[in-house]
Amino acid sequence: MADHFAGDPRTNRERMLAGDLYIVDDPDLAAREAQRAVRLAAEYLAAYARDADAAQSVVAELIGSLGEGAHIKPPLFVDYGTYITVGEGTFVNYSLTALDVAPITIGSHCQIGPNVQLLTPTHPVEPGPRRDRPEAALPITIGDNSVIGAGAVVTKDVPANVVALGNPARVVRSVEV
Repeated sequence: MADHFAGDPRTNRERMLAGDLYIVDDPDLAAREAQRAVRLAAEYLAAYARDADAAQSVVAELIGSLGEGAHIKPPLFVDYGTYITVGEGTFVNYSLTALDVAPITIGSHCQIGPNVQLLTPTHPVEPGPRRDRPEAALPITIGDNSVIGAGAVVTKDVPANVVALGNPARVVRSVEV
């Protein structure tokens, strides 16, 4: 295994947050932040089944910033949750996968269809580096008033006031505001 981090004293978490290569299965990242996210996502699903309104306190603890009137239907799958911002009045339908290795920002008054994936991680394609398991990530921003269609896979920014569909997600039209 190559030493991708020779001379770099930063932790994997610090490299991850800087958008640089890091090792994803670092014990500190897995033990603290990722496990917290799994626990809270499971609690949110269970709480939502009992009382959707009462469950909002759980998702608010999981998500870094949840705007007023925003609603996310479970199940919700995240790497950490803390690096996700959801704007006011946004509605997210069932089964969002938001891999928030880098920040994910969803604007205000957006509509996110079911089974949407917001994917920030990137991986080496070459076999040697890929075997060493480093990854990096690029942030994703979805602009205000945008609609992300069911099943879309978003890996890049989506501007405000558009409809984006597909895999990879592409803007298919503008939305009148």
